[in-house]
Amino acid sequence: MSSNQPDMAELLASVDVMPLQKNDTVEGQIISVDKHEIWLDLGMQGTGLVVGRELEGGGAGKEVQVGDTMSASVIETESPEGYTILSMRRMSREKGWEVLEEHVKNKETFGIVPFDANKGGLLIEVEGVRGFLPVSQLSAENYPRVTGADKDEILHRLNQLTGRTLMVRILDLDRSQNKLIVSEKEAQREFTEGKISGLTVGEKVKGIVTGVVDFGVFVNVDGVEGLVHISEIAWDRVDNPSKYVKVGQELEALIIAIDQDKLSLSVKQLSDDPWAQEIAKYKEGDMVDGTITRITPFGAFVQVSTVIEALVHISELSDAHVSDPNLLVKVGEKKQFRIIGIDKEQHKLSLSLKPASSKSAKDTASKATEDSKKAIKDLPAKKAKK
Repeated sequence: MSSNQPDMAELLASVDVMPLQKNDTVEGQIISVDKHEIWLDLGMQGTGLVVGRELEGGGAGKEVQVGDTMSASVIETESPEGYTILSMRRMSREKGWEVLEEHVKNKETFGIVPFDANKGGLLIEVEGVRGFLPVSQLSAENYPRVTGADKDEILHRLNQLTGRTLMVRILDLDRSQNKLIVSEKEAQREFTEGKISGLTVGEKVKGIVTGVVDFGVFVNVDGVEGLVHISEIAWDRVDNPSKYVKVGQELEALIIAIDQDKLSLSVKQLSDDPWAQEIAKYKEGDMVDGTITRITPFGAFVQVSTVIEALVHISELSDAHVSDPNLLVKVGEKKQFRIIGIDKEQHKLSLSLKPASSKSAKDTASKATEDSKKAIKDLPAKKAKK
């Protein structure tokens, strides 16, 4: 060897090779590929191996081949055998966090495909990062409206969303806590607000029933969630909303209130109030026939017509003191009553069995109110005397 040529030791000494550190990103040329492992030539830094789960997210096997250049993350700087243990999975996740941070920065909407569900929501993976879509953040169309909040039925509905593409926005992202929460509702907010801005109280709309629950009916009105409260389903008393509508049915309703991104709807207000029409026939002092339908500790309910049910307060059953209405009236019994009060706004009709010459409950209540006001007014003065 010529004395002018540097030996290998001198060559190695002249190259500044930085030692690898855990979590470093390295680049190398693929020298071997099979289903379960990839070997990389890292040049002066030796040889690297990506194996097992660490291949996930890196496109092993079919997507890479010998001669390709690829990047990976260092897990172990040196194995007992002398090579570096690498991870494509970790590298992929790191790139994934960067992509997700860009989504947050730009307030972007993107598609996700849930791979599983639990009773709280949907499990997702975006760019190699696991995340969660809570039930509360589902759109009006996909929210599981279930009678009685049956958890098993909710889970069944959520499972039907797995494998489907849902458009979402990131609600919460924290790399240090490995936290990713997304929202379908938030992704639709601008759309929903646009739709809401074009609607007005008093407008008649059509929608599809998406859920029937104990307290009312949920309706999808062109992508906007609406609720028909149980009190707004029909003019008569509604005990079970499912007797009136079914999921999937088209429903026409009236907008009675708009609250941010939700509508309050009424079905009954699309038709005339039969109670108001019927009550117009009566006035205070009239005698009416009625049938006792229910007895409670505070009085008895009376069916005056097919649409009017009235109350006879316990104090109006007799001039004498009454402790138990059952001693004076029976369910199914028919009697003649005197009208002592009509409240059209509250749909209330008050009746009495007392003779017309007797002091009515209305007068008694009025006197009691006056006495109460007087007692409250005099209270400070009485305390002062003490």
